[in-house]
Amino acid sequence: MTVLLDGGMGQELRARGLNTNARSSAQALIDSPAAVRDVHREYLDAGVDVITTWNYTVTPPRLAQTGLRDRLGDITRLAVAVAKDARAQAGKTGARIAGSLPPLRASYEPNAQDPASMVADYAEIGTHLSPGVDLFICETMSSAAEAAAAARAAAPHGKPVWVSWTLRDEADGLLRSGETVEAALAALDGIPVEAVLFNCCDAGAITEALPRLRAMTGLRIGAYANAFVPIAKDWKREGDNLRDLRELTPADYADYAARWRAAGAEIVGGCCGIGPAHILRLRADLDQDRAIER
Repeated sequence: MTVLLDGGMGQELRARGLNTNARSSAQALIDSPAAVRDVHREYLDAGVDVITTWNYTVTPPRLAQTGLRDRLGDITRLAVAVAKDARAQAGKTGARIAGSLPPLRASYEPNAQDPASMVADYAEIGTHLSPGVDLFICETMSSAAEAAAAARAAAPHGKPVWVSWTLRDEADGLLRSGETVEAALAALDGIPVEAVLFNCCDAGAITEALPRLRAMTGLRIGAYANAFVPIAKDWKREGDNLRDLRELTPADYADYAARWRAAGAEIVGGCCGIGPAHILRLRADLDQDRAIER
């Protein structure tokens, strides 16, 4: 049975006047936990199986930039509490909560920290997530080293660990770091990982890479793309502006997801710019396919 993840949180909050730039997601959670809960609720009402905690920029390096480093535990636990509250309010007791282990410094930019330092940072985040989550998702990983560090930190908690890499939008099958998926998989050797996925990159790039991932591993595989305008492999971040979105209708996105499932994906959902309407369409397609199978 295909597991349905939620969609993006950042753009949904932006539509509510929150999360105005790439550094402000932690502040959005602090200022308006009810808005975050409401977006979780929309995804739960759309029929998702998993919601993900909204702590995407709640990492030691990123909080240090905004003077909130000493509040990492409080904010992370708030993200978990808000997700649990949404689940309870929605009456979806069977839905699982995934604790996010995000990029420590910035999306799409390989982290230059040494591995031990990355493991320590992720371990700190994981300690605050673990009591209230059902699984960990190491998401938007730009390099093999960062993904391995996040997974290694999550493993001791004894909960399922999913690892999701972000690919170059050129559809060349490489991570943002330029590493191969084979190298990224090899870096996970010896770490108990349940599933590997691609996320927060162009849907076409995922479509090209997913059959190769299926051929490489017996682990569960999955995907959740973004709706951003694709960026070049030599892209460099300038300031804290959020990226522009392109037109990607729920029907268009569902077509991509159908191809991912045909390629072996057992987990699908959405990332930045993929909202409740997209997820509702995926739910309808999954339910229709299940009815046909019966």
